[in-house]
Amino acid sequence: MYGIIFLGNGIILHIIRTDSALQQPMYIFLAMLAFVELGVSISTLPTVLGIFLLGMTKVSFDGCLLQMFSMHSFTLMESGVLLAMSIDRFVAIYSPLRYTTILTIPRITGMGAAIALRSVMLMFPLPILLKRLPFCGHNVLTHSYCLHSDLIKLPCGDTRLNSILGLFVITFISGPDSLLIMVSYALILHTVLRIASGTGRWRALNTCVSHICAVLVYYVPMISLSLLHRFGRHLPYS
Repeated sequence: MYGIIFLGNGIILHIIRTDSALQQPMYIFLAMLAFVELGVSISTLPTVLGIFLLGMTKVSFDGCLLQMFSMHSFTLMESGVLLAMSIDRFVAIYSPLRYTTILTIPRITGMGAAIALRSVMLMFPLPILLKRLPFCGHNVLTHSYCLHSDLIKLPCGDTRLNSILGLFVITFISGPDSLLIMVSYALILHTVLRIASGTGRWRALNTCVSHICAVLVYYVPMISLSLLHRFGRHLPYS
């Protein structure tokens, strides 16, 4: 699976970098998404392969914090890139003649930098707060990689601040991002319905299919994992 992820995203990045015809806003955002996907996969790679291939079931505390920080940071970046891609699709459909003049390379670069900075700055306090807490007894994670929602169950001390800040990060990023994506698609649908030609409406909507699939692939597992952590302890185990 990791081989497929690295090969697929690596090919996407290579083709977009080498083909000048693809150096347009839509494909640049796609390259950002591929890069972030690689970041998430690289973050989980050491412990996942260590467990399933080498039988290594232990991870150092500092290594676990680093993995948590990098994986969550890239995951939050992915949400921002998906939002940027929805804005890209709206601009392309609403004002196709001004598409490249609105989404210029400097603006796209600025959007990418803002997405990365937002994610890193929001995640930065979480490992610091975990570092100050005492850990007692035998600490066992429920996943093959370090998640913040998993780690805050282990300390002996008060984790309320960690929980509040973790909830704030998720609410501040995933909530507004998902809402703005829905608003973008509402505006896209409104714009498409004003197109007189049925063929034109279909062609406009067809350009959004891949992005909609990417949004579902991102949000459905994330919501499912959150529900599992919230209600999983009440489920029966065989």
